Amino acid sequence: MSNIPADLKFQDLLSYQSVIDKLAKRKTPMHLIMGNGFSIAYDPNIFSYNALYDFIEQLDDEVLSKLFKVINNKNFELVMRQLENFIEIAKIFNTDSQLVADLSAAKERLQSSLIQAVSELHPEHVFEVNEEKSMSCFSFIKRYIDKHGEIFSTNYDLLLYWILMRNDSTIAIDGFGRELLNPDEVKYGKEEEWSELYWGKNKEEQNIHYLHGTLPFFDTGTTIEKEVYKNRNYLLDNIKDRMQKQDYPIFVTSGNGEEKLNHIMHNSYLTYCYEQLSKITGSLVSFGFNFGEYDHHIIDAINKAAKHGAQSGEKLFSIYIGVYSETDLEYIKSIEGKFKCKVNVYNSRTANIWMESPI
Repeated sequence: MSNIPADLKFQDLLSYQSVIDKLAKRKTPMHLIMGNGFSIAYDPNIFSYNALYDFIEQLDDEVLSKLFKVINNKNFELVMRQLENFIEIAKIFNTDSQLVADLSAAKERLQSSLIQAVSELHPEHVFEVNEEKSMSCFSFIKRYIDKHGEIFSTNYDLLLYWILMRNDSTIAIDGFGRELLNPDEVKYGKEEEWSELYWGKNKEEQNIHYLHGTLPFFDTGTTIEKEVYKNRNYLLDNIKDRMQKQDYPIFVTSGNGEEKLNHIMHNSYLTYCYEQLSKITGSLVSFGFNFGEYDHHIIDAINKAAKHGAQSGEKLFSIYIGVYSETDLEYIKSIEGKFKCKVNVYNSRTANIWMESPI
């Protein structure tokens, strides 16, 4: 579905505020999907590919260092994809099972190193985000929730979670909740005992979705558990403690879209979030998400939403994609035909989520 004029230039794009004002006048929901650009806008020194690459280089893992040099790219998704290809080729053409084992071990180390890098480079606690930036970001998020929209994030970090907690949002629901463990005893005056925070109790009202997982969420095998502040430790400290015990957060780190979708479909929480994206109606705004070659599973979900409820008219009608440069604009023009809904573009530099954004 072609909608972007071929001669449209970056300097002529709509501003973010113009898009919001336009959508606010409609009676249909307005949703948001965010990628790594949301976190990079907060601090590129922490959340860029270069920062993560530099961290892994310092781990002094000879095999991983060689892999990055051979592939000559700092993009984790590309390196992961190439590694997956190497493994499949080795299985077919090499009878040496040790080579396959070594490559598989390297893939696992790269996955765990990525999680470690995100946690180690991360700001220590929520109050490192100053009050002005926190309130500004919450205002950005709240517009969508107030418009009966849902928030979808592909980021692993704690920024979105922190902003919602810091501003004591009761309208942002991530689907987690506690169960009263001793209701019968409470009737007779005993102190209440509550379970850990498990996902599912509030999923029907859920409007915050982490499509690729996030640092505080852990799959116990039987439940999805959210790590919280406890024992007077910062949240990130508790997460690191669990990781030291080889208990890793839910992270989708696979290389291509097919592998990512496979990972998603093997986790109940991720599957639910993906299915919710596939059912949205109205309009979707993207920020900091480039719909790259390894994101076709996201485009597939958007296209399902564009077809969902088509007969009743309850479907996704349009997407507004934020672009940061002329190069980004030309790329979106080149993939516009992959979308089954109306595609629009706006200048993401004008969003100013974190007030005086460093990007």
